[in-house]
Amino acid sequence: MSTLLKSNKRASARRQINIVGVRDNVLILPNEHYRVVLQVSSINFELKSDAEQDALIEIYQSFLNSLACPLQIIVRVRETDMDKYLEDFKNKQAHEPNEVYRSQIDNYCQFVGSLISTNKILSRNFYIIIGFNGDGEFETVKEQLGLNMDIVIKGLSRIGMQSRLLNSVELLDLFYSFYNPHQAKVQPITASTLELLSRSPI
Repeated sequence: MSTLLKSNKRASARRQINIVGVRDNVLILPNEHYRVVLQVSSINFELKSDAEQDALIEIYQSFLNSLACPLQIIVRVRETDMDKYLEDFKNKQAHEPNEVYRSQIDNYCQFVGSLISTNKILSRNFYIIIGFNGDGEFETVKEQLGLNMDIVIKGLSRIGMQSRLLNSVELLDLFYSFYNPHQAKVQPITASTLELLSRSPI
């Protein structure tokens, strides 16, 4: 009975998130809608001179006008997991033979620990979602998404922004961390998890 309840809960969660599956770095949505997600670097616009800002705006406008597909831009602000960061330093301290370096690592960990006890360390991640809607062979869909993605990547590079495609594991982990942030910290999605999910019917 508990297995059935767990299965129903999983199906309900999938309906809420509205994802059919992930294949070859492509997010598959209902009604033959497909998406790829790029993680994009940022630039500090405010630190640019007026002439540089005007040039960036002009290039960005040209980039938007060249697009043959709609885009969705997501800015995600989340609290950085400093526990793992400090744990890595403590592991280094345990294997450090030099007493002076061990002391410095200990002082640094104490400083960071006192800092995060009163302040949240936030990180910002920028994503661009590129979509394709319509029926057809999956390879044809991938090809069209690839063409649109190349245009976006080249356009953003002219502004000085670097882009990279999220792979299948990173795509699932992105949604996993959105909807279950605490569990994502203690039990992250791995390639083996993706393989198990691909075997189970959705």
